[in-house]
Amino acid sequence: MRLINYFSRLFLATALTLHAGAASAANTDSRPPQFATDDETNTMQVFNFASPSVVYVTNETLVRDRWSLRLHTVPKGAGSGFIWDEYGHVVTNFHVIEKARKITITLQDRSEWPAQLVGSAPEKDLAVLRINAPAERLKPLIPGESSSLSVGRKVLAIGNPFGLDTTLTTGVVSALGREIDAAGNRTIRNVIQTDAAINPGNSGGPLLDSSGRLIGVNTAIYSPSGASVGIGFAIPVDTVKKIVPELIAHGRLVRPILGIESAPDQWANRYDFEGVAVLRTAPGLPAEKAGLRGVYRGSRGGWQLGDVIVGIDGRPISNYDDLMNVLEDRRPGDRVQVDYLRNGEAYQTSLVLAAP
Repeated sequence: MRLINYFSRLFLATALTLHAGAASAANTDSRPPQFATDDETNTMQVFNFASPSVVYVTNETLVRDRWSLRLHTVPKGAGSGFIWDEYGHVVTNFHVIEKARKITITLQDRSEWPAQLVGSAPEKDLAVLRINAPAERLKPLIPGESSSLSVGRKVLAIGNPFGLDTTLTTGVVSALGREIDAAGNRTIRNVIQTDAAINPGNSGGPLLDSSGRLIGVNTAIYSPSGASVGIGFAIPVDTVKKIVPELIAHGRLVRPILGIESAPDQWANRYDFEGVAVLRTAPGLPAEKAGLRGVYRGSRGGWQLGDVIVGIDGRPISNYDDLMNVLEDRRPGDRVQVDYLRNGEAYQTSLVLAAP
């Protein structure tokens, strides 16, 4: 009886061991299931589609050796950019190439190309470069529309943060209609806020929607530490589509003029007003023809405040930035209504904007 029990236990142990081995072999041979979600598939597709359009921008500048006094080039900074068209135009941020002596564009295939500055708009933090690369190596991005964006929409950023080329981050549109500071005491308006990670080196790279279309140019972050904390900003593509063709055609923004020299904005605090004070008018230009008056000497010999522009076509003008933003929406030859103050009294005049 004991012998039978012994063989029974031996048989059971052998069977369990064989079963465990078979199960282990089955687990080893089996392939893991595919867990990719529709969103992950979309992210990978957009990256594969758009990443060949993203470039690495390096900036070198001249410095003088303090001992030998010789000039030589040194790396000044790096950032991102993207192919705009098949003619080799590349869009990036102005601050990426500011004061550059030499600019090099690196395509995704690792080929390097010297770049020429075509035009820049410091007040919009945009610049256009050009490389003489063959058309087959250039894949322009497709511009979308930023006016149709809404908070919560998925966005993707591709760039070269900290020199790590072709890095992808994802997020959503966090807010719309933001304003950020630019050069010359100007502001960039209608900026897109996103929580997609944007770090130093991402500047100038594209912000994309889930269809792979360009919706913005990554340009700035808000961060006490200097690294991403989930608050990044992108210049909207509707602004980019308006500015880039002007930079390609003229090398700068072309806006009409009133024909005035404006006083510094600090005068508003000194004289307690809101608007743009006219320092002087240019002979023969629209402001003078319309009767606007600049600073003048009073009866006692002291300088007196002239006219203060407070509105154009019903849009309030509080400072020089407001005035420039209004003029950017106009063209030479447009007739505008100008509201102004003279000695505290409100007046209005009409004038035809002149070419710069």
